[in-house]
Amino acid sequence: MAGGGRTEPGSRRHARAASAVVPLPRPSAGDRLDLARLVPSGRSLLVAFAIVSLTFGSYWVARATAVFSVQHIEVRGAPPEVARQVERVTRTLVGTSLLNVDAAAIEGSVRALPSVAAASIDRAFPHTLVIRVAPVWPVGVARRGDDAWLVSGSNRALRKIAPRAQPGLPRLWLPRKVTVESGRPLPTVYQEVTRAFAGLRDTNIPGRVKAVRTTPSGLVVVLHSDVEIRLGPSSDLLVKLAVAAEVVPLLDDGMLYLDVSVPERPIASAYLNSQVESETTMSSKP
Repeated sequence: MAGGGRTEPGSRRHARAASAVVPLPRPSAGDRLDLARLVPSGRSLLVAFAIVSLTFGSYWVARATAVFSVQHIEVRGAPPEVARQVERVTRTLVGTSLLNVDAAAIEGSVRALPSVAAASIDRAFPHTLVIRVAPVWPVGVARRGDDAWLVSGSNRALRKIAPRAQPGLPRLWLPRKVTVESGRPLPTVYQEVTRAFAGLRDTNIPGRVKAVRTTPSGLVVVLHSDVEIRLGPSSDLLVKLAVAAEVVPLLDDGMLYLDVSVPERPIASAYLNSQVESETTMSSKP
């Protein structure tokens, strides 16, 4: 080493050579990866294949035999009449393997019933098919002479009933020339009436409703007390019915109609055909 801290050129070459050589350890024979241990033996493969074959074989045997055959059809969530309709539609499934049941097709067949809004299928092994049903609830009765049908809020005739059955439901009186078929919609001219039926069910107007009819000025609800609730056009129907539900208990004896066609200004009168001297404007909080 010379004065001033300088390094000889030979020493620098020796330092670079020493830093460039990095010896790597050689793996011993015991450290090598033994791939043979990772490959399953022939016996293991044979056992796995046997298990898979047995599983698939059992599945196909169950599909083809009576091991899981449908012996019971259980309908849940439906009233008795609707449950009987569902049972009639699905009775051909008895004897079919639960594994072969086409749930989507069955649900479609059940939903096609006019009295069913939705349906779902469950398999209760070993022998029961469970059908859960959301029924369409009737909101009124359509009368035509001595014939009567339950109707839904979607204007559909659900099924035929005795004329005096379901006395708690309001009536819609149809001309004799109107054709009615169970499972089919009523003529569209009555759609507003069946909507009113549904609204009456939801708003709980005091006093039993006897009928709903159409007039040139709109819908009229007739109570069993013969008080008329004049709704006017079917717009804002639920608002008008809510107002009527609040005002009907406030009516004086002798009042014959309540007009809520303008729901902000309900009017009651003791004369069906007069709106001049005997009108009373009612206050309400719908």
